[in-house]
Amino acid sequence: MDLKQLKSLPFHIKLSSILISLVTLCYITIVAKEILSPLIFSCLFSILLLPLAAFLENKMKLPRSAASMVSILLLLGCIGFILYVIGSQMSDLASDWPQFQQQLLRTLDGLQDWIAGTFHVNANKQLTYVHSATSKVMASGTTMLGATLLSLSSLMLFFVFTFIYTFFFLLYRRLIMKFLIAVFLDENSATVYEIIERVQYMIRKYIIGLLIEMAIVSFVVCLAFWLLGIKYAVLLGLITGLFNIIPYIGIFSALVISSLVTFATATAFSKVILVIVTLIITHLIDSNILLPVVVGSKVRINALVTVLGVIIGEMIWGIPGMFLSIPVIAVLKIIFDRVDGLKSWGIILGDEEYKQNKLATRLSTKSRK
Repeated sequence: MDLKQLKSLPFHIKLSSILISLVTLCYITIVAKEILSPLIFSCLFSILLLPLAAFLENKMKLPRSAASMVSILLLLGCIGFILYVIGSQMSDLASDWPQFQQQLLRTLDGLQDWIAGTFHVNANKQLTYVHSATSKVMASGTTMLGATLLSLSSLMLFFVFTFIYTFFFLLYRRLIMKFLIAVFLDENSATVYEIIERVQYMIRKYIIGLLIEMAIVSFVVCLAFWLLGIKYAVLLGLITGLFNIIPYIGIFSALVISSLVTFATATAFSKVILVIVTLIITHLIDSNILLPVVVGSKVRINALVTVLGVIIGEMIWGIPGMFLSIPVIAVLKIIFDRVDGLKSWGIILGDEEYKQNKLATRLSTKSRK
């Protein structure tokens, strides 16, 4: 069946086919999470490390296996350094745990008085509710501890397999390229090669742009918190920069964490207000000025699809899905834009307003010339 015959099918048949395909695809991604999630992360890492591995192989005359391994070790070193800085700051934060407990007790006392005065629930009833909830939490403590240990072991396996897959992707990159081109018909080989090259370019520029943006946001927040006298400014700045990778939701999570840490360690509530205002201003500057300049138009997806992608990614794969949602949607848009039968999906994923503004700018520039 050719493209014209597909377009002539009734709407309900096409809609049913799309819905069945989406449900099947979601089911497969959920079931195969343990395999697909590290594979996609390793694809991103391998695309990022490809220029470095090619440089070590071509300029330094290292074997491909050695060049791939050295590239991965350098990446692990960078990640390990960031984790070491965060871990050292977290150990310092643990020393303020008694102060946090005292601050929490004072807040609970004030909250208890406010509830008693507003809702007329006396202190004894409130304590009964608290003791009931505490007993339930303690009863499930063993289950929670087992789930935590299982999550840690799964996380370690996830990282191990991710970097193993990254090594093999770098090692067999030419073989994978030949396979992807050979899968399709000869007349489509040029389009397939263009899509692969475009995906590599977009992913690499996008990841590098995100890393630059993360570094700038972390530095600015650290400096602002240090000037405001906020304790653990470095830790909160790094958390804000890391969480900022997740669109919209990440900055809100960083705001909550920073506010809680500042509330536990500060003597005045005005410090918490300053932290909230600082992060809101940083987010506005980042989303409207820094993000378009640093990341640019490499991944131009409209805000609605971005938010939906992050939410759906979290529903399917949890936190890894939130990180992977934007690159996956961007890759899908590149494919949709270059396949005739899927161009309508590329339109709904893109930011048409941005394209119109860009076209208007070009036309005005030409008219001035």
